[in-house]
Amino acid sequence: MVVSMRGGRGSGHGGGGSNGLRSFLSYRIFVSAMFFLLFLATLSVLFTTHPYTSSSDPDMPTTGNPYVHRTFLALKSDPLKTRLELIHKQALDHVTLVNAYAAYARKLKLENSRQLRMFDDLAQNFADLVSKPAYHAALFQTDGPVDEDVLRQFEKEVKDKVKIARLMIAEAKESYDNQLKIQKLKDTIFAVHELLVKARKNGAYASLIAAKSVPKSLHCLAMRLVEERVAHPEKYKEEESKLEFEDPSLYHYAIFSDNVIAVSVVVNSVVKNAEEPWKHVFHIVTDKMNLAAMKVWFRMRPIGGGAHVEVKAVEDFKFLTSSYVPVLRQLESAKLQRFYFENGAENATKDLNNMKFRNPKYLSMLNHLRFYLPEMYPKLHRILFLDDDVVVQKDLTALWRIDLDGKVNGAVETCFGSFHRYAQYLNFSHPLIKEKFNPRACAWAYGMNIFDLDAWRREKCTEEYHYWQNLNEDRTLWKLGTLPPGLITFYATTKPLDKSWHVLGLGYNPSVSMDVINNAAVVHFNGNMKPWLDIALNQYKELWTKYVESDMEFVQMCNFGF
Repeated sequence: MVVSMRGGRGSGHGGGGSNGLRSFLSYRIFVSAMFFLLFLATLSVLFTTHPYTSSSDPDMPTTGNPYVHRTFLALKSDPLKTRLELIHKQALDHVTLVNAYAAYARKLKLENSRQLRMFDDLAQNFADLVSKPAYHAALFQTDGPVDEDVLRQFEKEVKDKVKIARLMIAEAKESYDNQLKIQKLKDTIFAVHELLVKARKNGAYASLIAAKSVPKSLHCLAMRLVEERVAHPEKYKEEESKLEFEDPSLYHYAIFSDNVIAVSVVVNSVVKNAEEPWKHVFHIVTDKMNLAAMKVWFRMRPIGGGAHVEVKAVEDFKFLTSSYVPVLRQLESAKLQRFYFENGAENATKDLNNMKFRNPKYLSMLNHLRFYLPEMYPKLHRILFLDDDVVVQKDLTALWRIDLDGKVNGAVETCFGSFHRYAQYLNFSHPLIKEKFNPRACAWAYGMNIFDLDAWRREKCTEEYHYWQNLNEDRTLWKLGTLPPGLITFYATTKPLDKSWHVLGLGYNPSVSMDVINNAAVVHFNGNMKPWLDIALNQYKELWTKYVESDMEFVQMCNFGF
């Protein structure tokens, strides 16, 4: 029983092994059969018969696969012919390219251009080269082998012409490639802009030198006058101060300048247009170097009509010391001296509009005297401040009768639209400026200002000026000059005057109307083109020269050319 059971198990196990072996052998036979059939199919494809007949080579097989045929053909072909075909194709490609550029040139209406003629000539040269009898017969019409020497000569000529074609195309590409045209135009614009910026800067420097340097004629006049003072000291003894200099009932003018002939024109124009010239008093202040020349001039050429002239130097006003005057104290600082007087690359300004403010005169005491009028003339009630580049054309006494409504400064406003507003003169990014002033407030002009000295003292304007000038030592509130601190000092204390009292722009604007000029009481040559310079605007120059005493011997000797 037991034996029979084991036998049954054993025969069952043996039967399972036999079935597995048979399955494995069947799988291998199946795979081998599949590979054999695939192999037969491949051979069938490779050796399928195709009809082919070659008239040129009877040895070439006429049956079989095309790939095999091409292989035999490559083995049997002449390598020089292949080389010839490549050279010929290269020539034809360049002919096509040259013709394309020539066609584009015709489209751009460049028929008469040099480039079009060159393209046409080159295309013709290629055609002539291929059709050349020697080459045509030896290379393109022969059934035999290619002559290597002829091929080499043909290749050399083709390469030379291809080289010329490439050079011409490279040269002409800029004319036909829009992207290259755009880039070239951009580069040209950038280069021209750089030249323009450089020219503007050089022009600004040249204009500044022409405007601010002392002309030879002015220097000559000052030297002649000083020479006269030295040669005849007895004629020019100091005179006692006149009572008229402090008489508040007269019409007083303040003129601060180191230009002798300019001051003489201002005084002459006032006196010649005054109805009562004997009531006019001129307070002229200059620097110490020009004091003698200024005094000699007015002694040699006394003012007619009984008008009074007082000439002083800045140094005669003893209260003007560095302990009291911020400008004098700032001029003593090493930092400011470096800003003005050191000629270093780091000092060069990039702002052409503000380049003029590097001129030390904008921080000179002579330029800032206008802020000390009440202390300079303590007994006066009103005074008319005039720049040295103005010409008076009418009687000005009505200015002393204008009601200033308690304001300190009577001046002509210069704003129009967005121009000449406080924002153009002051730094409104500074919190103090932003807090105290309106950027849209209208600016006014220095050059002709009627000042109520009593109101000035009451409003303590000089103290206000000192406060702001001290804050601006590092030039963060405004650029240098006297108009910005003037706008601050007399903010809300300026009375606008009728524009006919003071017409500006004759030193830079050639478009000022002559009707406006003829109707003006005072015309102002503000700008770089001063009337005593060679660069003056000729259409306005006669307004100034008619008051020059051109018969004065020293004026004639110094060649002013008026």
